[in-house]
Amino acid sequence: MMRATLIATLILSTLLGACATRKDIIANKNIDQSGALKVHPGLIGQPVPPELQVANRMATNRISTETPMKLDEAGLRTQRSVYFDYNTADLKADYDPALKAHARYLANNPKARVRIEGNADERGSVGYNNKLALKRAENVRGSMISHGAPEKQVLVKSLGESKPKLTGHNEESWAENRRADVVYEREE
Repeated sequence: MMRATLIATLILSTLLGACATRKDIIANKNIDQSGALKVHPGLIGQPVPPELQVANRMATNRISTETPMKLDEAGLRTQRSVYFDYNTADLKADYDPALKAHARYLANNPKARVRIEGNADERGSVGYNNKLALKRAENVRGSMISHGAPEKQVLVKSLGESKPKLTGHNEESWAENRRADVVYEREE
């Protein structure tokens, strides 16, 4: 009995030691998680550096089953989501350069079509979220039209809370789901 207990103790300590070693390996990956959250420049309407554009297209190819979009000369067409603050449909000025780039592309390519899909987070009633998502999509459409996109090339659709990017029940998920996406239905 004593021998079986000793063997069980040795096996358990070996397993726990292996787990601790694995944990130490993961902890020593030199990933700095302190400081402010860093945001991809394209998400705030800034030009995307060339070194990030290639990686972004490669990641899109792996995730999406659709044909990857070509970048325009400014490189801003990679910015296809516009994010909103809680309970509002007001556009932030940070997204203006990206919306101008989309409008310029549509104006120069009369056969191209986009659909603006408005989204909301899970908080609020279904009816309220659908109205808020529609208002977000309409505001993005209005901005693109004011920048020269032909009206007939920009459609809107409200998805409400039905297509979340993140499914969590926290501020990070809600912030990611308060958006309007520019979806190219047809390109030239």
